Amino acid sequence: MGWITTILSGLAVGAAMTIPGVSGGSAAMILGIYDRLVSAVSNIFTEPKRSIPLLLKFTAGAAAGMLLIARLISFLLTTPAEVPLRFVFLGAVAGGIPMIFRKAGVRRITAGTLTLVLVGMCCVLLLSALPEGIFAPGAGGFMSMVVQFLGGILLAAALVLPGISASHFLYMLGIYDSVMEHVSNFELLPLLPMALGAVIGAFLTARALESLIERHPAGTFLVILGFMLASLRELLPQDAGAVQIIFGAPCVLVGFISVYCLQSDRRRNNRKSEKIRDIV
Repeated sequence: MGWITTILSGLAVGAAMTIPGVSGGSAAMILGIYDRLVSAVSNIFTEPKRSIPLLLKFTAGAAAGMLLIARLISFLLTTPAEVPLRFVFLGAVAGGIPMIFRKAGVRRITAGTLTLVLVGMCCVLLLSALPEGIFAPGAGGFMSMVVQFLGGILLAAALVLPGISASHFLYMLGIYDSVMEHVSNFELLPLLPMALGAVIGAFLTARALESLIERHPAGTFLVILGFMLASLRELLPQDAGAVQIIFGAPCVLVGFISVYCLQSDRRRNNRKSEKIRDIV
């Protein structure tokens, strides 16, 4: 993969990450760069000459994508388009659930299967129980920066795991609007503690993810599935009236179909690649 393609892939993934419900990991999978990124992050110290150039190019593209799209999203959330947009986000999250279910490879529902899904749901409930805005960027004081750093480590899981939206994770932590406002206004210094935590957390998560998917793929994806199912309620517009909910239903379908179709395209491309390898 050339450096231009790597930067453009980063641009697309960075833009995707600003949209709640759209997983940066899934976008990277669709673009065919996910495995290389996880490997590069996991082996950054053992193979720095191979890993660091790839990550720098990808990060440059991702940063540009986030800065370009964040301003648009922040603007739309201050207009009458806010409620329909949140319904689109809700549908986008739901659209990623079938992919995770397929990755879990579940043939039949058992007590163990349900337990793992419930574990993921309980994780979301515990996060929801945290005081809203506790990880909000920009708060002064050493302890506040430590808390923001810890929030970045939690956020790293959403950055690395496919099917989980980092922006949606920020929603659950109650800091999506404040983070997007800082990004759209190019106020990056207040985001530094969280960004540092995310970098360190991404390295730790990538290593753990490689090991878990290799040893326990079904269990890993079932926990992720529970995470996604429980987090759907966080995207529901809080003050939507009956009319807005009725008109919001088509918006949910738009979000669902968009993400589902992107994943279907990826599966078709994977099957074509497998056929080509078999022929060769």
